[in-house]
Amino acid sequence: MTTTRALLDEGVDRLRALGFETPRLDTELLLAHAIGVERMAVVAHGDAPVGVDAEATFRASLDRRAAGEPVAYVRGIKEFHGIALAVDKRALIPRPETEHVVDLVLAEVMNRLTARAATGAVEPLRVVDVGTGSGAIAIALAVALRTRRVPADEVAIEAVDVSVDALDLARENAVGHAVGDRVTFATADLLPPSPIAGPWDIVAANLPYVRSDAMASLPTPTTFEPAVALDGGPEGLAVLGRLLDALPAGLTADGAAFLEIGADQGDAILALAEERLPGWACRVETDLAGLPRTAVLRRSVA
Repeated sequence: MTTTRALLDEGVDRLRALGFETPRLDTELLLAHAIGVERMAVVAHGDAPVGVDAEATFRASLDRRAAGEPVAYVRGIKEFHGIALAVDKRALIPRPETEHVVDLVLAEVMNRLTARAATGAVEPLRVVDVGTGSGAIAIALAVALRTRRVPADEVAIEAVDVSVDALDLARENAVGHAVGDRVTFATADLLPPSPIAGPWDIVAANLPYVRSDAMASLPTPTTFEPAVALDGGPEGLAVLGRLLDALPAGLTADGAAFLEIGADQGDAILALAEERLPGWACRVETDLAGLPRTAVLRRSVA
């Protein structure tokens, strides 16, 4: 029987020869998935024998990766904000950068719940995840609120997407994480008429922001993902601009929007917000790498 070390060496050599940036990590993840163990188990037990079926699964997965398919699609899962989401070609693979949006939204929700408790407000806080894709932001938020023992009826979360297929995947993820009672779903282009009785208190969005002329130069794995979830128009801000136009009607008077942007779009989103939302406050939050990542918009309070 072939050992884990032999298969790891084979996979690493093959992916390295093809020029992959992370050949060892990719191979470890694929082999662990084929065997059905954690990644560190294949690293720690190099002499362990690998069954025939698991070896065949690994080789098939390695072929897919060698052809450029993302590891997340090959495995069918992607870790995000402490949870594992099912992923496939119906939606964009959640990126680590988007976890920053979840953190900001979660902090906003908790601050507002604390303030509401002091006033005795009974209406639920309304949050919408626009362009939800796999459901990453909405589901990560719902799981985090459940972990903090926030009752489901205190925060109403809606996830919307223009893609019916993506919404089906998001629903599957919500059920898989037992938060189907905390998230509702709607097919819509940006902000829909809300069954939660909008406008919303908080808008979160990870919308397409890649410039159209940059699409062809994206890494090969990206070509497996839905182009509609990446292409943001000539300047990368076309879809974000349409959402900005919808915010005056879509947000409550004290509402806030948290929009993911490209690392080179900090100045551009500030200029666009000044043009589309005169009088509103807009700031850009940086991620852990110090790069512009999230635009935070609020109506200015006189």
